Formats: sequence, C-alpha cells, structure tokens
Amino acid sequence: MLYALCLPHRSNLSRLTLDLESEDKLAQVMFVLGGCRCGKSRYALEAAQSLAADRRVFIATAVAFDDEMRERVTRHQAERGREWVTVEAPLELPAAIAAQGRQAGNLVLVDCLTFWINNLLLESPEPAAAQVKIPELVAAVAGARCPVILVSNEVGAGIVPENRLARTFRDLVGSMNQAVAACAARVVWVVAGIPVPVKDKAESGA
Repeated sequence: MLYALCLPHRSNLSRLTLDLESEDKLAQVMFVLGGCRCGKSRYALEAAQSLAADRRVFIATAVAFDDEMRERVTRHQAERGREWVTVEAPLELPAAIAAQGRQAGNLVLVDCLTFWINNLLLESPEPAAAQVKIPELVAAVAGARCPVILVSNEVGAGIVPENRLARTFRDLVGSMNQAVAACAARVVWVVAGIPVPVKDKAESGA
C-alpha cells in the first residue's frame, strides 16, 4: 500500500510517499518522547527489553565531548547490559537504522533523535542541511523489518528561544517529532517517569 506523510515544512521535501509492503512494519514502530530527565530513556529501554529478539541493537547518537558526557554514556551502557550491541551514529542515523533494520530478528532502540539534530546543526547551522535528512529518517524507520523504538525530546513547550540557532533547533526537532509520530504505531509521552499513551493503533484498531 502507499503511505503518504506530509512533513510540517512546506518545501519540495514536505511530502514523502513511502511504498510499504504491509502495515505490519509500521506496527513495530514505537516513539517515546518527553522533557529532559523525565524517564523516557528508561521507559524505552524497559519496553525494548520486554520484547523478544535474537539481537538487540542500541543506536547511539550522542557524542561525548567532555568528562560529564563520557560518564553518562558509561552509565547508560552499564544499564543496558552486555546483551546489547551498540552502534554509534551521530550523523548517519538513517543509514544505521536501515542497516540494522534489515534483519527481522533484530530489535533496534535509537536514543536519541534530539542529539542527532544537534549534531547535524553542528556540522552545518543552515536548517536545510538537516531538514533534508528527516524524510530519510522516516523512510528508514518505516522500511525496517524489525521492531524499532525511538526516543526524542519535546522542546517546544517553553519560551521562544532568543537566538536564531536555538530557534532553528527547536523547529527542526518539532518537525522531526511530528514526522516520526505520524509513522509510528505507538507514541508514548513520559511525564515525571509516568508513561502516558498518546497514540496506539493496536488498541484503536486503526
């Protein structure tokens, strides 16, 4: 069937049409988002560990620029345990998802999409350079043959940032979140450690 997704920005890339083999692919996609330190990563990890898989793949987008970040990365690796294979994809996230999603026995956990947008803007502060990557991300997720769980931040609930780069970051993350949520079967908003279902096609029968 044809799955049409309209991205929020109006441009020649604002409409992405994906040719899917079946709706079963989309039924395997979960999107978890929330504010900073809300428990979203923990919830996503617990959700992933509750699913059966031959191989568990954690796709990391963070870059450890300082000691604090390196300590955080080490802590998260310990929390995941040795059964997880870590793939680092600070920039080429769509390619990493596409490569790991080819195997039906895999389970892919991506944490997080917000860092990915941040890294793209560090490479080029022009929004167009990052915006063209969003359809690639959605296509990789929708084309995966295994369960995919993605984590992202909600960054649009505060005040309007005072500088252009921060506003660009907020806008890109918002656009990306909408695009990923549109192709996910389940969307969960985590508040103070409590998961709040936002969308569940399995329960609604949609």
